[in-house]
Amino acid sequence: MSTINEQTSKPGLRLLVVDDDRHLCYLLRKHLEPEGFVLSAVHTGGEGLREGMKASHELILLDVMLPDTRGFEVLRELRTRVRTPVLMLTAKGEEFDRVLGLGLGADDYLSKPFSPRELLARILAILRRSTWTTEDEKASRPHVVTSGDIALDLAARTVLKDNQSLRITGAEFDLLKAFVESPGQVLTRDVLAEGVLGRKFSPFDRSIDLHVSNLRRKLGPQSDGVERIRSIRGTGYLYAWPTEV
Repeated sequence: MSTINEQTSKPGLRLLVVDDDRHLCYLLRKHLEPEGFVLSAVHTGGEGLREGMKASHELILLDVMLPDTRGFEVLRELRTRVRTPVLMLTAKGEEFDRVLGLGLGADDYLSKPFSPRELLARILAILRRSTWTTEDEKASRPHVVTSGDIALDLAARTVLKDNQSLRITGAEFDLLKAFVESPGQVLTRDVLAEGVLGRKFSPFDRSIDLHVSNLRRKLGPQSDGVERIRSIRGTGYLYAWPTEV
């Protein structure tokens, strides 16, 4: 199993767990702290919102069902202030929860019960596509990629459209980067799932489709009205060649 210490020399990455299951919080600490994480746990939505707003964690694990509120309300409030990646913990089989969470700006979701190995894989995938990178990686990559009216700052992981900043999640950023680097090419869901989410595509996993839907809503069409991201039936998606601006 890949560990955090195999990928970075920066130990002690901070995770915030917002879940009222105290036994689960204990198990998460037991399994993740040996991998180089430092866990803080709170057990209500109010506490989670207060701690999450401090923006002092690299990632937040947020349960949907909390004793005082729904995790979605916490996520909604967090997204007005901070960009900290959020991994939603949902009940097994609750597709509505997953759809709503991704729509509100969650970076990914994981259904309970889950294995420590799967949780660690999801956490590492989110951190890889967030601002958590080594200084060597930052220095070796180009600073800005442009495509028509879109500009991606690869160091800050921000997006401008017509020089206006867009609020996007880490997954949406990597998805858009994959698209603008391959205009006019069909990208399959398999390729996008592995490249963006860091896992193999499952026919029952709608994460890529939901992230694409969010991107379409935020980006709109090309400046000439052409659909920016086209669905290719049964295959994947195609990003239109950019209109010159």
